[in-house]
Amino acid sequence: MPQTPPQSVPAELLVEALRSCGVTVAVTVPDTHQRTFLARLAADPGIRLLTCSTEDEACALAAGLWIGGEQPVLVIQHAGLYASVNTLRGVAIDGRVPTFYLIGLLSREPDRPPRASARSMVRYCEPLLDVFGIPHALIDGPDDVPEIPRLVRLSRERRGPTAALIGMPTC
Repeated sequence: MPQTPPQSVPAELLVEALRSCGVTVAVTVPDTHQRTFLARLAADPGIRLLTCSTEDEACALAAGLWIGGEQPVLVIQHAGLYASVNTLRGVAIDGRVPTFYLIGLLSREPDRPPRASARSMVRYCEPLLDVFGIPHALIDGPDDVPEIPRLVRLSRERRGPTAALIGMPTC
């Protein structure tokens, strides 16, 4: 049976999914893969958008927001995950801070799954999450969006990180 090709996810669906699980703030580093989603968040009165300089800063800020009673989401690209892996470990894993990541797979080829990508940044993203025991799901189209609330809840229940990988640029 042929696999359905990945599709862009409309920004509005992502915002609705985050709203449905009580997300109050999105912490991001500028991201071209999810730019339509970030633009939609910037216009949303219910979810505050905070832009940081680095993913380390974003992770620490999200932790502080959570300690202060907010419900944050981190919006980054896969390169940022690699750049901030020690902060992810120290804050989200060892610190037991519920941290939900939306990770854009910039330059992911639509004709193959991420683990089969010719691009190492795409190919190693899921294995890196696996090494750290971080539950994750690939959001490869609108039908996968229900994974987001599930992962947000799981992050809160386990007091640790979870991630949704955004396979194609948002629209």
